[in-house]
Amino acid sequence: MDASKKLLILIGSPRRDGNSATLATAVQHGAEEAGINVSMRLIDDYISGFLRDCRNCRLPDGECSISDRFHSLFLDDFLSADGVVFCTPVYWYGMSAQTKAFFDRTFCYYANSYPESQQVLKRMSNKRIGLVLSSEETYPGASLGIIHQLQEYSRYTYSQFVGVVRGFGNRRGEVQRDPSSPELDAQRLGREIFERKYTDYGLDTDRSTQVWST
Repeated sequence: MDASKKLLILIGSPRRDGNSATLATAVQHGAEEAGINVSMRLIDDYISGFLRDCRNCRLPDGECSISDRFHSLFLDDFLSADGVVFCTPVYWYGMSAQTKAFFDRTFCYYANSYPESQQVLKRMSNKRIGLVLSSEETYPGASLGIIHQLQEYSRYTYSQFVGVVRGFGNRRGEVQRDPSSPELDAQRLGREIFERKYTDYGLDTDRSTQVWST
């Protein structure tokens, strides 16, 4: 693996040591095993408010007026990453408020009213995207809304949505006892984030008659 590849792991749980963080750590270990340059951030440390009306609250120089650390998280960590794995608990069959706020707050920097918006748009694109979910409920449909949201985000940003890991547990760390071994799946996602085969066919896609080479 090219060590210059950068992976950012974003934890969207308000619990620092919960099941989402446990699975995020497994992603980190897998990426480190592959020699990937990896960093992990807890969104709650960087976001203190929701997106507002940028037309009314943007500063005269074009910067966001919300006084928190999102500027650093997005411009320094996210935009410089070649791949991003979002780790979130399932709340009301959707992503956590912290994770949703991350996506919403990006608007401040790719809107035309931000002076460097075109450069931001360019750097938001063409990333490898992974998703790690933790929930108490094992119902297969519980996570479909979040998965679809990440699929559409990836499509919109011309990125590649390469994998989903689901782990089940309620108490802190309980996901480690999940017999489906989501920690191993999370490690594998981290290890393979830049190597996984990705295909998304259309009617006119020129493709081979076989998926794997002999």
